[in-house]
Amino acid sequence: MGHPALRDAESTPFWLDRDRPDPHPPLRGAASADLAVVGGGFSGLWTALLAKERDPGLDVVVLEGRRIGWAATGRNGGFCAGSLTHGLANGVERFPDEIGTLERLGRENLDGIEETLRRYKIDCGFERTGELSVATAPWQVEGLREGLATSERLGRRVEFLDRDAIRAEVRAATYEAGVWDRDGTAMLDPARLAWGLADACASLGVRFHEGTRVTGIEKAGGGLRLRTPDGTVTAAKVALGTGAFRSPLRRVRPFIVPVYDYALMTEPLTQQQRASIGWARRQGIGDAANQFHYYRLTDDDRILWGGYDAVYYNGGAIRPAYDQRPSTSDKLAAHFFATFPQLDGLRFTHAWGGVVDTCSRFCAFFGTGHGGRLAYAAGFTGLGVGATRFGAQVMLDLLGGEPTPLTRLRMVRSRPVPFPPEPVRSGVIQLTRWSIARADRHEGRRNAWLRTLDRLGLGFDS
Repeated sequence: MGHPALRDAESTPFWLDRDRPDPHPPLRGAASADLAVVGGGFSGLWTALLAKERDPGLDVVVLEGRRIGWAATGRNGGFCAGSLTHGLANGVERFPDEIGTLERLGRENLDGIEETLRRYKIDCGFERTGELSVATAPWQVEGLREGLATSERLGRRVEFLDRDAIRAEVRAATYEAGVWDRDGTAMLDPARLAWGLADACASLGVRFHEGTRVTGIEKAGGGLRLRTPDGTVTAAKVALGTGAFRSPLRRVRPFIVPVYDYALMTEPLTQQQRASIGWARRQGIGDAANQFHYYRLTDDDRILWGGYDAVYYNGGAIRPAYDQRPSTSDKLAAHFFATFPQLDGLRFTHAWGGVVDTCSRFCAFFGTGHGGRLAYAAGFTGLGVGATRFGAQVMLDLLGGEPTPLTRLRMVRSRPVPFPPEPVRSGVIQLTRWSIARADRHEGRRNAWLRTLDRLGLGFDS
């Protein structure tokens, strides 16, 4: 990495670069359970916890291929949003007839997360500060105004801030306007949340096996057998929370592409540096470009700065080498100091990447397999910190086998458009990435390719 502020940056995700809980032992031999959960990220952890809360006598086991919280769960920005649809605009476009219901469910979901943290005494730096959406170019301001009207109609607590007001709120050199959603998003430490959820699960009797990759699923009597390198689990029901990684259920694979997102973390700000940027109310911030940045303060007054590049590596490979992308880190560092020139001289202590499970509608989809014995939720596209709890509820309802208000939702019953097979998939995605970057350089004007994707309900995003 060539930027001088990155010279000493560690390649480990900041959230995971601390004392971790001791690992749970890998599975050896044969085991059984009422519910087997595949994946030790937020999807799996919420599913296990909610399952035990619904039925304390249920025997639940969680199988994680690496470590709890190791993948997207421990690498994201720590934005816990109330939106279930990857933002209001996306929800209005895709689910216009039920967006009011989805917004209500999203608020209830965020309230439920906050209540769970209190009940289990999970200390993860939870701050319900809301989020600022900021325009960094004049052409973005009108879009913020349009979104504000929709937000107000649907009951969000939002406020428009003109150029002077937004720069009084946060002293950034690039701001033209902003909208503050006052309570629809919380900031938190995602790794501490994951570890806290795992402790809560364990307190209720959930069993964990880390270092236990599921290599196959097959029918076994009235249930399913999960094969791992050194053992098997036979379970009546299975919940899949495998995110961007290759799903054991073949039918899910055409709908998911792995997209890499990158982030930086600064050293703690001095008192003088902290005062120079304002930001007294500690909101999360995201800008309104197509290639957007997201950033927030940590509880020890560092700044996490991420986003902009959403990178798909041709062929859809997931490799440890992709966790670092020096060209993107350098670009992010340059953008950071263009936004906060008064912080010149600040160093970044960590630079890392992680893979996001993206689908063509940008928000989660759901389904079942093996005669209803298996349920899955996938495609959260970067807003899974909060929405995975909702996804866990959906999976448990689907496994229950009876219709519920959640399983009747069009969002739950419908599917995104699948991505084409390779090599066409790579060509389509790279053309889309080029077109999105071009739109930002041309005042948001979308070319013929993007307009075609819009008409077909397709997209590519982080």
